[in-house]
Amino acid sequence: MLASAYHRFQLYLHNTGWIAAEKLLVMALGFIATVFVARYLGPGDFGVLAYATSLAALFGIAGHLGLEGLVVRELVKKPALRAETLGTTAVLKLCGVLVGYVALLVYAALYEGAGSAVFYLIAIAGAALLFMPLNIIDYWFNAFVQARYVSLARAAGAFVFATGMLWLVVERADIVAFAVPYFLQAFVAAVVLLLLFRARSGMRLVDWRFDAAHAKELLSQGWVIYLASFFAVIYLKIDQVMLRWLTDPTEVGVYAVAARLSEVWYFIPTAIVASVFPRLIALREESEGRFNVRLQQVFDGLAALGMLIALMVTVLAPWLVPLIFGSDYAASTPILVIHTWASVFIFMRAALSRWILIENALYFSLLTQGLGALSNVGLNYMLIPFYGGKGAAWATLISYAIASFFAVAIYRRTRPVFWLMLKSLFAPVRYPLKFLVPR
Repeated sequence: MLASAYHRFQLYLHNTGWIAAEKLLVMALGFIATVFVARYLGPGDFGVLAYATSLAALFGIAGHLGLEGLVVRELVKKPALRAETLGTTAVLKLCGVLVGYVALLVYAALYEGAGSAVFYLIAIAGAALLFMPLNIIDYWFNAFVQARYVSLARAAGAFVFATGMLWLVVERADIVAFAVPYFLQAFVAAVVLLLLFRARSGMRLVDWRFDAAHAKELLSQGWVIYLASFFAVIYLKIDQVMLRWLTDPTEVGVYAVAARLSEVWYFIPTAIVASVFPRLIALREESEGRFNVRLQQVFDGLAALGMLIALMVTVLAPWLVPLIFGSDYAASTPILVIHTWASVFIFMRAALSRWILIENALYFSLLTQGLGALSNVGLNYMLIPFYGGKGAAWATLISYAIASFFAVAIYRRTRPVFWLMLKSLFAPVRYPLKFLVPR
């Protein structure tokens, strides 16, 4: 029985393994670099660096355009249009990235002062966005369950990033220099990805072609996902920016350490869902019943993993944070405990997002992400002045719960999924009972 199940899911298990291995390596390298950089810079300067990179992520949403899931679906379902899909998507993302980067520079010049150290920090870190159009190669490999090639490219970029960060610490470099590894990471990953695509796809970049009609079609479907993604990035990154606005860099640094520890686990749902997504698409076409059974299993696994990780971090946090980052970051402990429980909703959201794409419930995605962003911004404004980083952590937890769980019950079409998600919250109890309770 186990051998049969393994044979059926062998391709997806191997794909998930590659994604998980890459994410683990990237996480480990990034985490090691973060520990040394945070200790070297101290909470104040580390907070400025975290603020700069969070700003870059916020403005980088202009290059997302909500096309990832759509492009994967197009590549799977319309093989004759693959060159057109890739070329059109590349041009659209390039235009979006350029708009986002220019807007980032304008913001940095107006609010941080052109020529200031923070301006250059933001400008250099943000330049990594210029390589975002090459993410479409990720979509190609993901569509054909070949994540190992994307994993190799990202691992190469992560190695360059970590090496650069550690070298800067050894050389006792100025804070502005710490933006350079972010740029180099994106550059190296893009070059390796291009080389692998050329070797494995049988397609050259010159084969890609832009089609205005196809662009219009993609944007007509993607604009809702784009706005939803915009809101998602807001409630993912706005906390550190608002902390900088409402408190001081030291509070940002303390919070950033907690957020970094909490977010290291986010690769797990990404790896699982990216691998099963093509299979879920096929199951939805074959049988709605089998699709719902598999979706419930995915929700169960993600929810159980999220709760297990949150419980583990809650127990270990009081001694883990000072041990790793030093006594200067001891205040990160309660922030980490609060922040990490958002993992339960983030893990389930990964599967919900794919369901939204498969069922073409794009307006619902916009609604939930919008509610999450608005609640996060509002809660941050109310809580940060009184509770600092802990207030931002509570705002994050509550807004994730609103966007990724409670909002699902509002819309009649998504209410069945809400019951699946609610059921998954009891997965740690349900599955043991299957073996303990006689039938």
